[in-house]
Amino acid sequence: MITDFIIKTFGEAAGWIKYLVTGIISMLPIVELRGAIPIGSLAFKIPWYWCYILSVIGNLVPIPFILIFIEKLIGWFKKTKHLKKLGLFLESKAEKNTARVQKYEVFGLMLFVAIPLPMTGAWTGALVAALTGMKFKNSMISIIGGVLIAGAIVTLICQGVLGFLSFLI
Repeated sequence: MITDFIIKTFGEAAGWIKYLVTGIISMLPIVELRGAIPIGSLAFKIPWYWCYILSVIGNLVPIPFILIFIEKLIGWFKKTKHLKKLGLFLESKAEKNTARVQKYEVFGLMLFVAIPLPMTGAWTGALVAALTGMKFKNSMISIIGGVLIAGAIVTLICQGVLGFLSFLI
């Protein structure tokens, strides 16, 4: 599993590398901060506040690029023989979550991103926002709010404060 590889590879690394890896993990799709905070705090033994800060920042780094370029990228995927299925998958993923987000727009997108479950993070939120035509500013505000909330929830779970929700991570 990828987390085992990361822990074995970087678990004994110098202190600053653990911080860097935690931030980079939070930039990855699907994993995002939901994976970075547990790896940083539980496996790397980084203080919870650094895990939270690095993971939130790392999770937000790719979002403006997704919001700006994803429509063009999906269009290109759909025209390419080998990437057509990926383009169609991304479109269907966005369409599947559109109704929930559009009903409450800014607040709905924030809640969607804030729920710390797989496939509900900042990457999917940005995909939905871009493909539904949500304004860039509103999308960013919603996603930032959602990432802050999700990061707080995952951090509290990792610290044992919300232990009854540990099945989420």
